[in-house]
Amino acid sequence: MYVPQKVFFTKGVGRHKDYLQSFELALRDAGVEKCNLVTVSSILPPKCKRLPVSEGTKLLEPGALTFVVMARNATNEPNRLVAASIGVAQPADETAYGYLSEHHPFGETDERSGEYAEDLAATMLATTLGVDFDPSLAWDEREKHYKMSGKFLNTFNVTQSAEGDKDGKWTSVVAMAVLLS
Repeated sequence: MYVPQKVFFTKGVGRHKDYLQSFELALRDAGVEKCNLVTVSSILPPKCKRLPVSEGTKLLEPGALTFVVMARNATNEPNRLVAASIGVAQPADETAYGYLSEHHPFGETDERSGEYAEDLAATMLATTLGVDFDPSLAWDEREKHYKMSGKFLNTFNVTQSAEGDKDGKWTSVVAMAVLLS
């Protein structure tokens, strides 16, 4: 059984006349273009150590199957805002698992997209941990409640947004959690 021991978070943007090439350029900007990326669902393994991007990318091997939780989006509409966000919710108990969420909206700023993704991950963790909350409250109110419960260690997000190229080239954005052994 494979359980990742390390994780790093990265993001990127790419622009090109071809959709696929714009995506590859976004992966290149994120530093993961040399890997065969395998998308997985949204669990942050227990005791998974967070690495800085610069340290994490040094551990990547060309051609390796590399597990990621990835949000991606693209547009070829001039000036259309696209975003890709990964939300993260870590439990205080390091032997428990956390959550990662993906969000890929149109028309949302970095801040709004990131907060939404963070809220998704935190809500999934809260329901797993049995933390009571009022879903009608704004994210910042629920965030305070979650952290005051003592069951949350941290929540954050990694977000990349971009405006569509003014000349109609494809603009791709990615945000991801890269899971390593």
